[in-house]
Amino acid sequence: MKIGISAFAWTARFDRSHLDLLPAIKQIGLHAVEIPMFEPAMLPSADIRKACDAQGLECTVCAILPAQANPISPRPETRKRAIGHLVRCVETSAAMGARLLGGPLFAPIGYLPKHRPSHREWMWAVEAFRALEDVLDANDMTLSIEPVNRSETFFLRTAVEARQLCESIGNPRIGVTIDTFHANIEERSIPEAVRSLGSCLKHIHASENDRGLLGTGHVPFNEIISALREIRYQGYLMIEGFGYDKKEKDSPGKLWADKNVSPENLAQSGFQYLAQLLQKVDA
Repeated sequence: MKIGISAFAWTARFDRSHLDLLPAIKQIGLHAVEIPMFEPAMLPSADIRKACDAQGLECTVCAILPAQANPISPRPETRKRAIGHLVRCVETSAAMGARLLGGPLFAPIGYLPKHRPSHREWMWAVEAFRALEDVLDANDMTLSIEPVNRSETFFLRTAVEARQLCESIGNPRIGVTIDTFHANIEERSIPEAVRSLGSCLKHIHASENDRGLLGTGHVPFNEIISALREIRYQGYLMIEGFGYDKKEKDSPGKLWADKNVSPENLAQSGFQYLAQLLQKVDA
């Protein structure tokens, strides 16, 4: 397992000014950085790839869909637009050097129609992800679908639901991300959720229940790491938390992060915590 850090710790809008963060990330000992993606065209993909290569950092991507790109919309033109958007997400991720693109790619965050998921919506999601087969193959890309909690989606909340969707899609390049923040809300046992996915688990967002410093809340990371070892998981442990930096106007932590926890604190502490847990479990 390789430990990385999501740039969400600093910003939701990664641009050229944030490339200066990469040397410090590498110096901490982290192996990878995850880039937030909202609109693919807004990311300086060539510069990100060059900067990551210069530091010896690997890159993954977490994409958030805009409202106008909804794979399960009742409007056919919106579903078609969503597939085109997902294709651009894959191609831009590859241009950055990434081989894994994740996120809640089944619907925009906050899309909450007042009904349970329907069979039609399920099949629309399957159709959208099946349409990506060629572009995933062409770019040697893994797609990792992330269930999120009930305040952010009605469609896919648990590992079981995500695995069922992946089985319906039937593409070995498409699997599941477990984000421990969301799983802490929706799963009865996060370690059991990990075990239930087996080889379908492609990515981990390691996040405390308050998105703060790992190990200071009640997410059972020791048991989670043990479960990951049991299933022989070899992907990333991507730290995803929110630090506080009053100068960063697009920081997710601007409104609710602990003011005493900087993004750098989050990265350094998280890396040390996960590295120690890995050593402990392996011992």
